[in-house]
Amino acid sequence: MTLHREGYLIMAVGLLILTTIQIGNYYLFAFTGWLWLFLLLSLGALVMAYLIIQFFRIPARTCVFTDNDIICPADGKVVVIEEVLETEYFNDKRIQISIFMSPMNVHANYNPISGIVKYVKYHAGLFLVAWHPKSSTENERTTMVIEHSSGKEVLFRQVAGAVARRICYYIQPEQKAITGEEFGFIKFGSRIDVFLPLDCQINVKIGDKVQGKLSKLGMFK
Repeated sequence: MTLHREGYLIMAVGLLILTTIQIGNYYLFAFTGWLWLFLLLSLGALVMAYLIIQFFRIPARTCVFTDNDIICPADGKVVVIEEVLETEYFNDKRIQISIFMSPMNVHANYNPISGIVKYVKYHAGLFLVAWHPKSSTENERTTMVIEHSSGKEVLFRQVAGAVARRICYYIQPEQKAITGEEFGFIKFGSRIDVFLPLDCQINVKIGDKVQGKLSKLGMFK
């Protein structure tokens, strides 16, 4: 397991603040008859440090796939599988699969397929809760499209939530994308929407817990 570069500054500042608080806690309560309070606050500081560090964890994973596989771009829970009209890029009907990412999930995002990046666009927006139906079109978000070697295209969208306030993405148009390579990171709870061609085989169902790089969303037919 490694720690993501997007978290270096946040972890450093967070741990510095917690260390400062813990020093004050030690001198105020450790030897003044308030040992129970010192121990309680120390436990709280340890829990906070763990939560900060675990959010930016990147577990070691090997992505195994065939050329027609569409892998899960993020950890989380499948909350939407439905046929929708996608209006930003395709302007036609697609199968939308949405994955809700809680603050306890790994928040790195991975390319669902290999191919050429055809479209990347960032949209400023609101910060509705990530499971709100309008979050996909009204929240801060970044939309990306990769064209598969078969000519089929997959659109995937990072969507900020009520807590997530920064979307990071690293791919650009005309870049070659590889299945399972990291394309971005979202800080502190959010969702990923994936829009697939109608004739794709779907391998997940609503309520499934999925893992980025490991779970298979579906397959091109």
